[in-house]
Amino acid sequence: MKRFSLLYPAILITCAALGILSCKEKIPEIQSINPRIGTMGELLTIRGEHFGEQRDESFVSIAGIPPTSSSYIEWRDDLIRIRVPEFGESGLVRVHSGGRKSNALLFSNRATMPTPVSGAELSQGPRIDSLSSQSGQIGSPLTITGNGFGNSREQSGVYFSWDAEPALSSPVEERRSETVEVYDAEGGYELWSDREIRVRVPDGAVSGNIEVRTPRGSSRPVFFDISGKPGTKTFRDKRSYTLKFGVDIQVQNAAGQNTLYLWAPKPAASAAQRNTELLSRSMEPFVENYRGTTLFKLNDLRPNTTVGINLIYKVDVYTQETTIRIPAIKQESGAPMESLFTRPSALIPSGDERIKTLAATLTGRERNPFVKAQKIYEWLIMEGGIQNAGLTGGAIEALEGKRADPYMASLLFCSLAQAAGIPAIPVSGVLVNRFQSASRHYWAEFWIDGFGWVPLDPALGAGAAPGGFNLREDRREWYFGNLDNQRITFSRGLTNLSQMETRGRVAVRDRSYALQNLWEEAAGGLESYSSLWGDITITGAYVQ
Repeated sequence: MKRFSLLYPAILITCAALGILSCKEKIPEIQSINPRIGTMGELLTIRGEHFGEQRDESFVSIAGIPPTSSSYIEWRDDLIRIRVPEFGESGLVRVHSGGRKSNALLFSNRATMPTPVSGAELSQGPRIDSLSSQSGQIGSPLTITGNGFGNSREQSGVYFSWDAEPALSSPVEERRSETVEVYDAEGGYELWSDREIRVRVPDGAVSGNIEVRTPRGSSRPVFFDISGKPGTKTFRDKRSYTLKFGVDIQVQNAAGQNTLYLWAPKPAASAAQRNTELLSRSMEPFVENYRGTTLFKLNDLRPNTTVGINLIYKVDVYTQETTIRIPAIKQESGAPMESLFTRPSALIPSGDERIKTLAATLTGRERNPFVKAQKIYEWLIMEGGIQNAGLTGGAIEALEGKRADPYMASLLFCSLAQAAGIPAIPVSGVLVNRFQSASRHYWAEFWIDGFGWVPLDPALGAGAAPGGFNLREDRREWYFGNLDNQRITFSRGLTNLSQMETRGRVAVRDRSYALQNLWEEAAGGLESYSSLWGDITITGAYVQ
């Protein structure tokens, strides 16, 4: 979907006033469906705009399946009435008109929804008794009361419904319900006790069931409605990757008792990157999941020896597209996400006076965070001197020299956005080109209350792509708010790790495929060694 450009202020004002993202195309938009929860064969009413006065070749899809022609009762430009087909599953409702598709709303099949459990405890696992609210926005607080949650979270979690646009080749009977977990790194968990859990609704959640999962089992799911979103977020075109990487250690000088800790990054979990699966590894870890990394501990290494650790993962990545109704955005001052992701740091110097001055100049009197972020993005594309060639430095060097590579552009966007009061994080990983070769890459996300994270890639928007990567013709507009599936994410924001020993000697790796403050820590009699962290190798890519 195309978006307006700040190079044309007259168009910008008109589009913003109308709350749309394109003045050239009339894309169908669903504003409501009734009922949201119903039964097969029931009459479904869809209200919105730009459906077309007559159906002709247009159609509605529910869970990716178009109903038969006899199912349509009425078709107008702003209203459609249709009988729900007997597909037997809940799913996303879309209107397809004039070769364009609308946003999606979820229709839930009442027959497949679980009913709350009453009466005696059926098992020793977790049980949800009630929710503080039956509906809420992305990022809103929710209290879950019940029993058997456990006194600490550890390997437990709360899961909300998640959905993607199905592939045309995917039969309905093969579709299964999927979930998205509450993210601890985003302040998602506020309290966890045996009888009460307080969480925030995670990015990517849709109306549907939520459940609590613990090592003792999963609760019966309870329905929760996602409401008040100022736009839509669509996940489609799943691509599955298998990848391998690792580290080789060559010990030079070691004596007595010694230890080497290694933090190996894992593919990051997000609404668009899911189902990470460890296929193999050459060594068992010391800690399986340590703040998004796998921690290995090598004890009593000997001189002139070599140790290697190899890891192979599989991960699913989706193309992500967003549509925002700008007037519907209501950003809350002092919200938790703002306090978490607008703090200055060495990596994101948003408190620097030069950064603050430029952010104020670029955003002016604008109050809408989405428009602010777009103005910063447009300035980076036009004035930031973004190039694919590797440079040195960070956000300040990019600002002063007006030259930036993908790494510097990502940090500079986040610095300017945070200085303008917009929660923002740098994202790191690899791009996968058409030859299945991986290159380190960096992009960013910013937060909109009630909607979630919005992705952008300033480097690809400016055309600064590595060799063999297929760029879109509309890259400048598309890479603000949308992201392709030709990448694998390893860190979202800076992964802050703690030393294992107070006298340990640490090593960091700048500009790697993961942004983490620690990679290695030597302790005891390990005097000297060398390490080689290999680049990411893609061993398979499967389009589904």
